[in-house]
Formats: sequence, structure tokens, C-alpha cells
Amino acid sequence: MMANFNHQLLDEHLIREYLLDNPDFFNRHPELLIALRLSHHERGAVSLVERRQELLRQKVTQLEEEITSLMNVAKQNERIFLFNTELSFKLLACEDLGELRQTLSEGLQNEFGFTHVRLITVHDIDSELANIWRHRIHNNYYFGRLTQSESKRLFGSEVGSVALTRLSNENGQVIFAIASGDPAHFYPDMDSLLFSQLRRLLDHLLPTF
Repeated sequence: MMANFNHQLLDEHLIREYLLDNPDFFNRHPELLIALRLSHHERGAVSLVERRQELLRQKVTQLEEEITSLMNVAKQNERIFLFNTELSFKLLACEDLGELRQTLSEGLQNEFGFTHVRLITVHDIDSELANIWRHRIHNNYYFGRLTQSESKRLFGSEVGSVALTRLSNENGQVIFAIASGDPAHFYPDMDSLLFSQLRRLLDHLLPTF
């Protein structure tokens, strides 16, 4: 019995290899396309032609969904680029640190609905902030959730999710922090393009005030 099973597998393998090596086989034997029947979970037995047409329709649908997804990503990236450019010019026009903080906060909150935008100076005497500085953003960026205690220390209240980054050492120990009410808005593997561009601009501007 095992020999028959192995023989069947071997025959199926040979048939598969032969068909792959001879893609015009069914062109030479079109009657087989109608004669062969395949099981279908909804329609019972269908011909090979019908099954192939169905698979092609599924592939087209999948490609259309992928194209739609890529177009949505492109639109989102365009939106971010245009917003970031406009905000950058507004920040460059600020005359003092207070105006810069307000412009930065209002711009991000109005565009993306963030609940908090803060620039926070870390002093070693503040053990909780120092711990966030050393551990949460030891790789320069952190995206995701915080503990209740960390949220209240950074933002004064609980938040859904956050984006945190360190500014350069020329500015001392400064955390650039953004919070969203949506727990899923910021997540560990998200793209940091907008955040990193704003970080570079802030690194350039803060020493001038």
C-alpha cells in the first residue's frame, strides 16, 4: 500500500513537472480543458477553464486592492509633505521659544488631532523623567504605549499612544513628545519620516532662542 502511495506521489510530481515544462500542453489538447473537472466549495465540480478564470479574477481583485492601498499611502505621504513644509516655514518665522512651542503644538494638533505636543527639559534630579530618557528613548525614538505614571509625568494625564524622541545634545536633555488619544495611532514599527524631519528642524532652531 505504501508503495502504491509513493508511486502515486511520484506520478503526480512527474505530471506537474511536465506541465510546467510544457505550458502549451493544453493548447495542443483543448478538449482536456473542458473534460477535466475540479471541485469547488460553492459550485461543486467546475471545468479547468472556469477555475482558471476564477483564479484570474481573484488575482485582478487582489492587484486592484494593492494599487488602491499604494495610492492611499501616496496621498497620505503627500499630505504629510505639504503639511511639514508649511509648518517648517511657520517655525522658522517664530521670534521666541514661546511662539515656537505654540506654533508647533497648534499645527500638529489641528492637522492630526493629537492631544498633546510638548518639548520637555529633563533634569537628572527628576528621576522619572530621567528614567524615560535613559530607557524609553535610548535608541533616540519611541513609538507606542506608556505606563499610567509615565503618561501623567510627560503630559499631565493618561494618553492613548505616544511618539517620543531626544533632541541633540546641543540642546541639553530635551524630549520632543507627541500624544494621541488613539492607543493604536503610534506603534513600534511605524514610519518616523515626519517626526524625524521635525526633530532635525527643532535641533536647528532651539539654540537660536
